[in-house]
Amino acid sequence: MSHVERPNRSQQGTGSAGTQDNLLPVFSPSHQMEIQRCHRNYKPSSVSISLAELLKCVEDAQSDHSNGSTPIRHQPLELGYACSSLSTSNPFVLSFHNLSYSVKVGQKMTFPFCGRDSCDSSEATGFKVLLNDISGEAREGEIMAVLGASGSGKSTLIDALADRISKESLRGSVRLNGEILESRLLKVISAYVMQDDLLFPMLTIEETLMFSAEFRLPRSLSRSKKKARVEALIDQLGLRSAANTVIGDEGHRGISGGERRRVSIGIDIVHDPILLFLDEPTSGLDSTSAYMVVKVLQRIAQSGSIVIMSIHQPSYRILSVLDRLIFLSHGQPVYAGPPGNLPEFFAEFGHPIPENENRTEFALDLIRELEEIPDGTRTLVEFNRSWQAQGMKNSRNHTCNSSRLSLKDAISASISKGKLVSGSTNHSNLSSSVQTFANPFWIEMLVIAKRSLINSRRMPELFGIRFGAVFITGLILATIFWHLDNSPRGAQERLGFFAFAISTTYYTCAESIPAFLQERYIFMRETAYNAYRRSSYVLAHSLISIPSLIVLSIAFAATTYWTVGLAGGASGFFFFFFTVLSAFWAGSSFVTFLSGIVSHVMLGFTIVVAILAYFLLFSGFFISRDRIPPYWIWFHYISLVKYPYEGALQNEFQDPTKCFVRGVQMFDNTPLSAVPEALKLKLLQSLSNTLGRNITSSTCIVTGPDILRGQGITDLSKWSCLWITVAWGFFFRVLFYFTLLFGSKNKRR
Repeated sequence: MSHVERPNRSQQGTGSAGTQDNLLPVFSPSHQMEIQRCHRNYKPSSVSISLAELLKCVEDAQSDHSNGSTPIRHQPLELGYACSSLSTSNPFVLSFHNLSYSVKVGQKMTFPFCGRDSCDSSEATGFKVLLNDISGEAREGEIMAVLGASGSGKSTLIDALADRISKESLRGSVRLNGEILESRLLKVISAYVMQDDLLFPMLTIEETLMFSAEFRLPRSLSRSKKKARVEALIDQLGLRSAANTVIGDEGHRGISGGERRRVSIGIDIVHDPILLFLDEPTSGLDSTSAYMVVKVLQRIAQSGSIVIMSIHQPSYRILSVLDRLIFLSHGQPVYAGPPGNLPEFFAEFGHPIPENENRTEFALDLIRELEEIPDGTRTLVEFNRSWQAQGMKNSRNHTCNSSRLSLKDAISASISKGKLVSGSTNHSNLSSSVQTFANPFWIEMLVIAKRSLINSRRMPELFGIRFGAVFITGLILATIFWHLDNSPRGAQERLGFFAFAISTTYYTCAESIPAFLQERYIFMRETAYNAYRRSSYVLAHSLISIPSLIVLSIAFAATTYWTVGLAGGASGFFFFFFTVLSAFWAGSSFVTFLSGIVSHVMLGFTIVVAILAYFLLFSGFFISRDRIPPYWIWFHYISLVKYPYEGALQNEFQDPTKCFVRGVQMFDNTPLSAVPEALKLKLLQSLSNTLGRNITSSTCIVTGPDILRGQGITDLSKWSCLWITVAWGFFFRVLFYFTLLFGSKNKRR
């Protein structure tokens, strides 16, 4: 629905000369001449110079003056309307028509503000209406703000415009330059800034923005140009003084809340998007910080973007920056238009705004009062419809017939002047005119791995605690099972050692649960708009986990193998090491997969501990395979502990010449163990006569293979057990990928 077209105050008094002067202080005097010459030489038909072009000019100037010694002075980059794409014909217009969205509720919903007739349908159907027939438009170079009380539908409208609501649930249409906006295209040309600041705490501001540039800017752009873009973005965001400060969290001192919010905006606009959506970017900030954030958004809009944000209650200063407003009341629009039309609107409605009173505060207070009256907002909604209809009629009578570019031509024009730097116009199909991802998957993997390694290096206590747990556990096992002998008791103690050692490797992998849960929402935010592929994330984290698992395996194997007195020599040690490594790999993959399903840390720990206990129970240590009931035998074969446990046992007991029970030792662990040695020898003689075989005190009764058969370990070789354990690890990594693929759509149903 169109609005009353009135002169836009933001377009008045913005001559190109004055604006150009405001642009130049960000550069040194030697570079200002380059910018001026670039601005004079650039003469587009309908659009003006953009931030990306300024960056190109800066880079050219830097290369021309590379032999000089005067460094560039970075200052906040103030962009005036001369740098925007505003003209008599706006290249980009985002329009939305008749947007409606409702959700099922578990019980009948009643609202005290509505009358009997308006509530009956909602109660009968069990649906709650969140958006009800909302229409409007947002233009390039402007900020459109959605206002309303809590629960009015502000965030829902932003989600609807940003394609964060399932198409099956959302009714209405969203168009860009009159053409339906496809989801694939929208992901590339837009950015969405969540209300929460989701950042890695141990990265600096510059590193955070640089990693975002590595993800969102194409490989064809050199690192120096990406660096120049980040530097200009830091200046534009007003973060120069804190560029090398870490973000911080509850345990690490970092930047302020306003700076965190601007960094959150910066990581999503580094690729210069055409559409920028923000969910309450000023919430939780003081008035000064909130105003600075909105001023940054104004500069972003003036650089050639459409900025749409929700805001709870803007101050007078913030209101002076906004270009269009939409007031919502329980999902219905009660006003849509410029802020300057608010006094006239409410005066005609019969509630004039008093002088010296904040217009938005008055409007929100009036809306709240009407919501407390049955059918109170209905009159305001109907008045707004008539007001918009009159405005549309006037706009038809007074608006000149200016040509509007098609969506494809507008995107091509923006890309050609430096906007949307990850785009490409080599294809005729509009949905293929921009690349889905800016970089190939191996570049994404390298960047993700580098970022993770930096985070890990700056928080060494995380790996240190895990290493300490593994090393101390190895020392305890070494001192308890010190140099086991080859007696029947020694053989039994070996079984207990292997069962505990293998289960320990799995339990120490539980630290992977909080590791992913801490960055789950960062991952969802980055992949929602194609910063990188989910497969790249899975592969990168799988690869960078291997070195730490190798260190842990070496520490555990070296601590226990020779001190316990395990068999096999050097070859046996290496197989034991690989068995422990495969167990770490399978356990880490399994826990990582569970962290993709479970969203709460404590719940995740509970599930992991319980399942690992079941794996140990059915591994074959407590009860051999042939004694497990048939209805539970399937759990034996999916037990992750079974395969490394059986592989380690075969490595230890595979030698048929090694004896563990000789002669009278067969009476150990029985009531006959207490009888005198002479009586035991007589019993052996009696057995010899009965069996027809000479059995003496040195005769080998039980060998290593006999122990394996007694444990039911006869199906697989030790190498098969090793490779099956490794395969389990890959299997759970694949499941983790599908969990991320289908479980992180980040859309409402």
